[in-house]
Amino acid sequence: MKTTLTIIKADVGSIGGHICPSAQLVNRIKEFVSNEGRRLVLDSYIGFTGDDIAIFVTHTRGVGDHDVHEMAWNAFVAGTAVAKEQGLYGAGQDLLKDAFSGNIRGLGPAVAEMEIDERPNEPFLFFAADKTDPGAFNLPLYLAFADPMYCPGLILSPKMGKGFRFVIMDVEHTGEDRVIELNAPENLYDIATLLRDNERFVVEAIYSRVTGEQAAVISTSRLHNIAGTYTGKDDPVMLVRTQSSFPATGEVLAPFGIGHFVAGGMRGSHTVPLMPVALNCPTSYFDGPPLITCAAFCVHNGKLTEPADAFSHPFWNHVRDKVARKTLEIREQGFSGAAMLPMSELEYTGVVEKLNVLETQFYLRKEKLAAVSG
Repeated sequence: MKTTLTIIKADVGSIGGHICPSAQLVNRIKEFVSNEGRRLVLDSYIGFTGDDIAIFVTHTRGVGDHDVHEMAWNAFVAGTAVAKEQGLYGAGQDLLKDAFSGNIRGLGPAVAEMEIDERPNEPFLFFAADKTDPGAFNLPLYLAFADPMYCPGLILSPKMGKGFRFVIMDVEHTGEDRVIELNAPENLYDIATLLRDNERFVVEAIYSRVTGEQAAVISTSRLHNIAGTYTGKDDPVMLVRTQSSFPATGEVLAPFGIGHFVAGGMRGSHTVPLMPVALNCPTSYFDGPPLITCAAFCVHNGKLTEPADAFSHPFWNHVRDKVARKTLEIREQGFSGAAMLPMSELEYTGVVEKLNVLETQFYLRKEKLAAVSG
């Protein structure tokens, strides 16, 4: 059976700043999807990560379906009305256009979806991140799909022996999608060369070179390319199929034990490590640390199991402690150097505006001395 897995995620209002959506807001979106999605979808799951709500649905209508996307858009609009009634912070902030226009891509919310031929057993992982951008997935995907140090299946499993094809997008290109396709292991160094730049080159999708099946899909659009100015970090989502000809679930999860440094945190303008957290976790310290949740599912005939919380195991408490230490250490550096993002990635423009003013006050010392002496 061909099944489409669709995730659409947005921040449409939060309690106390950027902490988490209200229960009333989440319930309104659940009710809307349950009622309006009845004729469109086979199953659904609604959850939140930090201040972002994710609508995850299964259906048979294919990728980019107008009606499914419109239903999700209208659910967020309905949620925004509740957020405004409650006076929540940032009501509707990720809805960057005034109305739905055929497809939710380019309207603000993060979108990741793929159409699959269901295997007899179809396990997959649904990742959602908050206070960071799509490049946060670059390193974990490289390690899980191209590095046998993290994915021993690459040398142990004949179903994975040919490696994987990476589709990488240049997210700074604001016209048509600009992508490149590279194979691992042959183009491993080329893949690494691109993925080191998390703010420009982002993994969009990964495919098995043994079966041709899609293994992963990631939301890649950047909010500042849509809105014309920074409106917040892009808070990406990702779907990864696991087992058999794909990496095992544990091989996909293992790289998140690093707590690698990503862009985001307070005002979207800092370098902070990524913290794996439980489902429906609020954000807190310094608008972060950047959060990643993982709901594990199986799907059969379009029907989902209940989610298993992949980061709730006691092991991840140790990782969270490590990430907390790394966060505090880099925050001790404040605004200086690598602790804050470069000018091109700052979400707020105050620094740039100050520099423009200060630029007029610089002078060439020799010229000024000559003018005074003359």
